[in-house]
Amino acid sequence: MHASTIRLSLCGALCAFATSAFAQSSVTLYGIIDTGIEYVSHANAAGDHVFRMPAVTGELPSRWGLRGVEDLGGGYSAVFTLESGFNVRDGSSGQGGRLFGRQAFVGLKSATYGTVAFGRQYTMTYLALQGADIIGPDIYGMGSLDAYVPNARADNAVTYMGSYKGFTLGAGYSFGRDSAGTGNSPGQGTCTGSVPGHATECRDWSVMLKYDAQYFGIAASYEEQRGGTNAAANFFDGVAPTPLTNAADKDARTHVSAYAQYAGMKLGAGWLGRRVVTDSPAVPNVRSDLFFIGASYLVTPAFLIDGEVFRIVNSDHDTRATMGTLRTTYLLSKRSSVYAQAAYLANSAKARYSVSGGGGGTTPGAGMGQTGVMVGIKHTF
Repeated sequence: MHASTIRLSLCGALCAFATSAFAQSSVTLYGIIDTGIEYVSHANAAGDHVFRMPAVTGELPSRWGLRGVEDLGGGYSAVFTLESGFNVRDGSSGQGGRLFGRQAFVGLKSATYGTVAFGRQYTMTYLALQGADIIGPDIYGMGSLDAYVPNARADNAVTYMGSYKGFTLGAGYSFGRDSAGTGNSPGQGTCTGSVPGHATECRDWSVMLKYDAQYFGIAASYEEQRGGTNAAANFFDGVAPTPLTNAADKDARTHVSAYAQYAGMKLGAGWLGRRVVTDSPAVPNVRSDLFFIGASYLVTPAFLIDGEVFRIVNSDHDTRATMGTLRTTYLLSKRSSVYAQAAYLANSAKARYSVSGGGGGTTPGAGMGQTGVMVGIKHTF
């Protein structure tokens, strides 16, 4: 056989192998860029208003990421996600300046047995709420009353997710929920964990069970965070955060929700209960209950109206608030849309909840109500 023939045959074999390998693997670049202009009334104790470009979110927090999968054969695949949050107004990284602060994990997926993943990941609280929380991590969403909800992630986490005939079971365990020491939500302090001799310090574990059918779904979850050096529990009502500096201290959230959908309409409702229990008699326990109900309607394929009402009660702090949000979204294309939304939050006499989840700087005086209005643009890729 001539040398040229051998070279051509070898080249053909290598090209065929490369084509086969690329056909079994993929890496996807994706992202969301969302920003706009916001007005907030009573943005300080003096009652002044503010116009601004929010730092954190609009309809959805801005992010970019890489998602990959490799087919290993036999129904198994290797998967990974690297997702970075950023602030559009100044280009800085979100999640305390982390490079991949939203998600950073690698795992193994089985078509039969589910997925096991390792790294920085969402907790089951976040995942369980996705069906019934109609407006999700919006600037005027549930995060205004509990900022942990749209930021429910944990470092050093091992998770399992499996589905069977509409049921989904999820569980996660973190050896140290904030190893970067930058905090996972405002006012929570830091809790690096993985401390020798302190097996439960800064641990986080969560479980979820949900069922999704064609026209309805139900979900329940439980999450428990343990305390550690510099950790705290903020209820975002103007009362100073509760110290959680002992590994025996607990910050737990329990959630139950349901949704129904038909012909372009969706209804969702639920409850999120939170209780903070400390090991020190000098630090009182605190409990809150957050209720929500929302609806969305697809008026045309390009025009969506949705809204949600929230009610939070914290009897131990004697603080309460009710917030209502109305939002409209118009699709300019499959990837680009514009939106307008407005919300009003009514505080009880001692409460200082802020209507806006768009970053600090809008905390009202005690008992002040707030109006938030935002117009924005969102592009996905």
